[in-house]
Amino acid sequence: MKIIILGAGEVGATLAENLVGEQNDITVVDVNADKLRSLQDRYDLQVVHGHSSHPDILKQAGAEDADMIVAVTNSDEVNIVACQVAYTLYNTPVKIARIRATQYLKYREQLFNKDDMPVDHFIAPEALVTNYIRRLIDYPGALQVVEFAEGKVSLVAVKAYYGGLLVGHALSTLKEHMPNIDARVATIYRNGNAIRPLGTTIIEADDEVFFIAATKHIRAVMSELQKLERNYRRIMIAGGGNIGFGLARALEDTHSVKLIERGKERAEFLSSALDSTRVYVGDASDPELLEEENIEQMDVFIAVTNDDEANIMSAMLAKRMGAQKTMVLIKRSAYVDLLQGGEVDIAVSPQQATISALLTHIRRGDIVNVYALRRGAAEAMEAIARGDSSSSKVVGKAIGKLKLPPGTTIGAIVRGDEVLIAKNSTVIESNDHVILFMVDKKHIAEVEKLFQVSAIFI
Repeated sequence: MKIIILGAGEVGATLAENLVGEQNDITVVDVNADKLRSLQDRYDLQVVHGHSSHPDILKQAGAEDADMIVAVTNSDEVNIVACQVAYTLYNTPVKIARIRATQYLKYREQLFNKDDMPVDHFIAPEALVTNYIRRLIDYPGALQVVEFAEGKVSLVAVKAYYGGLLVGHALSTLKEHMPNIDARVATIYRNGNAIRPLGTTIIEADDEVFFIAATKHIRAVMSELQKLERNYRRIMIAGGGNIGFGLARALEDTHSVKLIERGKERAEFLSSALDSTRVYVGDASDPELLEEENIEQMDVFIAVTNDDEANIMSAMLAKRMGAQKTMVLIKRSAYVDLLQGGEVDIAVSPQQATISALLTHIRRGDIVNVYALRRGAAEAMEAIARGDSSSSKVVGKAIGKLKLPPGTTIGAIVRGDEVLIAKNSTVIESNDHVILFMVDKKHIAEVEKLFQVSAIFI
């Protein structure tokens, strides 16, 4: 596909990196020449220097014959106008915009349509991150939780610890421990390297295990890999921006929530807009404030300000003062690998959450969900099998007979309301939702082709 990416910031650059190796023709537009030069030095792509919403710049970038425009500049207004110009002047088929402002999102049904603002798909990063963190709170001990098929099945990453029933035993014993629950280990990362799971594979302490199961069974499977943590009840949030506000609002009915906000005016708004959340004006890295508010009693400390360094420092302080678990929002992807697993238990990347949502709309074939995993190194997707045995490469075939690319596994199939954990003998039917895990993203195009329906299948 010919794709124009508007904006060469963290999201635009990461998206370009994801797509450039997948036989796509990529052009990146930005007003910052240095960022464009850096991208062109690293990747095989085109760049255009200029304002992303200007008609002549879009024409120079190839909007007249582009398949898609992805507007991810730092300005909602520029992103919206760029989509409008691309539609009105160049009839670009697919237009995606990143939109942050809640005032636009509040009226999204009325605003974003072909007759008014022609944005085909909009990405709201703050809402994505809020939902991501909420799932981690729902499943204490998980490193990552992603849902498929309207929440019927989940892929979960956990670290195996001493005390987990399966640690030190072969995967084949999982069925013996849980005879009434079906689950499948999609892959295991040991010392940073992916291991293809077999029945004879022994789970070791510190393994990062990705497993797939019906969502209702997630907690039971987690208990096989680590001592199950008790549900989180007491939560402290540092930062009262859109993410902090959204989290507090989502959690306050079921949890005891405290929120620390530096700005007095913003704190007053939060106090009036939230029901039971206790809002404090202050600095989350102030040890006296943390001690005064009983940080040692907190199940989770979540730092979601706009400052990476402030988030890291406040989380490290909270951990040392007794907080059970820390989660930190980190925009610089280079920091994520350095921090996670120490005093910062979970590092949350807004870029990866945004990229996952963007890839869902970009992938070819009947792909309805895509998630970037392990900081973008791996990927999970949900594809719908269409057609019949004469027009599809997967319908009517047993999973064991499919020619899947290296490092690709089918973990589960959702058929109506039924979750089927994949076995070699499982036959894929039309309209099945197929959940796949890919260790090596260079084979994405091959997976996409498997789920493309042909008029004549040869």
